[in-house]
Order: sequence, then C-alpha cells, then structure tokens
Amino acid sequence: MKIRKHLGLWLSFLLFIFLTACQTQEVSLKDGTFEGVSSKDDEGAYGKVKIIINNEKIEEVEFQTIQKDGSIKDSEYGKRNGTIVDQNFYNKAQLAVNAMKSYGQELEEKQSLDEVEVISGATISYNQFKEAVEAALASNS
Repeated sequence: MKIRKHLGLWLSFLLFIFLTACQTQEVSLKDGTFEGVSSKDDEGAYGKVKIIINNEKIEEVEFQTIQKDGSIKDSEYGKRNGTIVDQNFYNKAQLAVNAMKSYGQELEEKQSLDEVEVISGATISYNQFKEAVEAALASNS
C-alpha cells in the first residue's frame, strides 16, 4: 500500500514537472529593425534577413541569399550568362528563390519561426533563413 501511495505521488510530481516544462513562453519583442546573417553554405552563399517589429509583432520580413560573388539570388539565379541552359536546374534554382519569399511571408503571418514550414527542395534556403532570423531576434533581446 505504501509503495502504491509513493508511486502515485512520484507520478503526480513527474507529471507536474513535465507539464510545467512544456508550457510555451511568450517572448516580448522590442520594436525596431533588426538584421541577421547566416553562415555560408558549401558554395559560399549566405542568407541575410531584415525584420521590422512594430507593436511587439513581426510586421515585415525581407530575406535574401547572397552568392559568393556578391550577387543576390533572384529571377536570374539558375541562368548562365542570362540564358536558361538547363531548364531543370533553373526550375530548382527558382524554387529556392520563391521559397525565400515564402519563408518571410509565413513568418509575418504566423509570428513564430517554429511554425514556418520547410519547402521540399529548398532546405538550404530554409536553414539559412532560420539561422539569419535567430541572429536578428537575438539582437532584439
């Protein structure tokens, strides 16, 4: 009987600890403009984000990936000398470009980096986005 009573108390205690640890904490964001940069990928490209916070809400997110040569990945990304040489490569490159826009829009809508979904085929862009956003928000504290 004593064992069952102690076991019940321990289980209640562990449940309390678990539920307390799983509660999400709301983070208060300071108003302002914050920038962050990711580390470079294998090709030397990196992500750069600018986040505008107003009334403690993420109001605007601009995300770009900068290539090793300093150019921005945009509608020209995936072309060679301004021409689409390999349509499959260009399509994959443009998927990443469109994902970059999508990640920022989704962060504005959902207000949580954890809720931004990874787009298949644009994982590197997502990782750079996430790292740059974390750096920007770290400077907000």
